[in-house]
Amino acid sequence: NVTSADRVTVHEHSASRCTFIMASVGFAVGLGNIWRFPYTVGDSGGSAFIFVYLLFALGIGVPLVMAEWAIGRRSAGYTSAAASIGSLAEEAGISRHWGKVGTMAVIAAFMLLMTYTVIAGWTIDYFLLALRGTLTNIDADRSKAVFDSLLASPARLAFWHTMVVIATAWINARGIKGGIERAVNFLMPALFICLVLMVVYAAISGDMAQAARFLLTPDFSRITAGTMLAALGQAFFSIGIAMAVMITYGSCLDRQTTISQNAFIVVGADTLVAFLAGFAIFPLVFAHGLPPDSGPGLVFQTLPIAFGELPGGQIFSSVFFFLLIAAALTSCIGVFAPIQASAEERLGLSPTKAAAAAGFALWLLGLLAVFSFNKLSDVYPLGFLPGFEVKTFYDATDFIMSSVLLP
Repeated sequence: NVTSADRVTVHEHSASRCTFIMASVGFAVGLGNIWRFPYTVGDSGGSAFIFVYLLFALGIGVPLVMAEWAIGRRSAGYTSAAASIGSLAEEAGISRHWGKVGTMAVIAAFMLLMTYTVIAGWTIDYFLLALRGTLTNIDADRSKAVFDSLLASPARLAFWHTMVVIATAWINARGIKGGIERAVNFLMPALFICLVLMVVYAAISGDMAQAARFLLTPDFSRITAGTMLAALGQAFFSIGIAMAVMITYGSCLDRQTTISQNAFIVVGADTLVAFLAGFAIFPLVFAHGLPPDSGPGLVFQTLPIAFGELPGGQIFSSVFFFLLIAAALTSCIGVFAPIQASAEERLGLSPTKAAAAAGFALWLLGLLAVFSFNKLSDVYPLGFLPGFEVKTFYDATDFIMSSVLLP
């Protein structure tokens, strides 16, 4: 069991600055950048959305990252968000019930991970499809059929969901140096190399000029309240604010670390990857006359059509979906950390047992998200509430997490 005296050693409070930054960047740089950012840009007005997003990332993202790290660092060895916030509240002479804010953040992280493990499974499946040549010379109808076939198979989705949960829990159970550090030291360079390769490929094979106009020439008349809300949500989602992750990572910081400098590095890296993802995807989309506002299906239905028509498409579609796997795993590893920390401190478990318990709960409830696309596709658990009439378990989870708990 984990005692109060063990808290610091369990989470390796002496993690190096390099490891800390890599882990934080690894969490922030993930599916939110490479999967969600491009389709949100396409749906929300292109560069007008990006302009507002940058304002929120710098004006709100950086200060909130600094605040979460500061809470974690000053929490007297606690690593769960609830205990960290409660400890500081008690120190300030106010109610420890403020710790419930941290509990809500952990719940949001859990709900996010329930959806992330499903999407991570899609990326692995598509990587194998690309390797086998299934996506070669694919047209719009065939691309839709391939994606629909994946969603309609509970066995395939459940298998990949299980594999992702096992990998995530195993890496986190091994701690910072034995698990997270080794994972991000491989995944982050692999992600950046694949992303740069994709940008070069898109510049050669796609319409980079039109993509640059779309991403860099803002039409301020397109900035609406909806654009601002979408940009704010993307900033929270992409940087990873209000999910308790940065508080948990902050508990690994020593007193000599400059929080402000590290915050700019993490947010800057996160924004850079989002831009690179845009320049890797939109030149291919525009070169083939495909709609940039394809929504969440942009990566899994629209892009395979472009790859299917290009020379070397099989190779580069494989590279792209490997890139998505790396992004998905770094996201899952980061989001799992506060869930494991909460299990350790609330249940008094060792890191290995806490990771196993959290992983089992995630796997079990995540199956409901898996089955939302097939066996439970016509089940609306909160259908009695306004706005939830046609939301599946997956849709309702995603909405509550992104539109209620995070804000």
